[in-house]
Amino acid sequence: MDQTGETGISIVGIRFKARGKEYSFDAAGIPLKKGDRAIVDTENGPAIAVVSTEVRKLERSEVPENLKKVVRKASDEDLDTERHNTALEERAFDFCDGRIRERDLPMKLIDVECLFDKSKIVFYFTADSRVDFRELVKDLVQEFRSRIELRQIWVRSEARIVGGMGVCGRELCCVSFLNNFEPVSIKMAKEQNMLLNPEKISGRCGRLMCCLAFEYNHYCETKKALPKCGMVVQADRGRGKVVRQNILAETIMVAFDDGQEVEMSAKDVT
Repeated sequence: MDQTGETGISIVGIRFKARGKEYSFDAAGIPLKKGDRAIVDTENGPAIAVVSTEVRKLERSEVPENLKKVVRKASDEDLDTERHNTALEERAFDFCDGRIRERDLPMKLIDVECLFDKSKIVFYFTADSRVDFRELVKDLVQEFRSRIELRQIWVRSEARIVGGMGVCGRELCCVSFLNNFEPVSIKMAKEQNMLLNPEKISGRCGRLMCCLAFEYNHYCETKKALPKCGMVVQADRGRGKVVRQNILAETIMVAFDDGQEVEMSAKDVT
């Protein structure tokens, strides 16, 4: 039993960035609703975030380990602090980007994050190799009088931060709904009979598109259930050979001895 006399623990979803991963937090009995701003406890101290789900009950056995708590709903003072931090992040980005160019460092600045209590400023960047940024750190410490961390991220994370549109004409999956990056391989494209043209199967990040993984399992399972290409089958109209598979329709194209090709369901052949 919890303090309210009910079984289970109140859990709420929290996002630190609009396009970021969703985390579960203990609502701690605080009345929260989706869209609220809240102060939460993190490994780096207090942070302001957005409530991304309604409060829900979970049994204690279902609760993730080391669950952090919501401290309070964000006050006007907290929101004012967030605005000041945002202004600091913008100034820090411009300053750091200028120093990178002046020092001709082989790195690309992507984003800047200031912790809520201003105890540390984190600079996110991409680079093709290791970068000696010791002098850059000295510049940043001297300018902002705070702990500085430079964190190298990969190109998929850059795409999520920057955003954009995919070749399908929709917002990038990593921006709109994907919480985690799943492994994507060239085998997935081959299994779906896609043209192995890098321009056709690569996303804005230059890596294989995340959506290649969405239907991969369906293709594998359906292919196993359909007669393979080249197999000789028997139908009402006679014997024929399977020449193509239509995975989405779950049908096969059969070429009969009279030269005609007929699309058929796998149930209609033996």
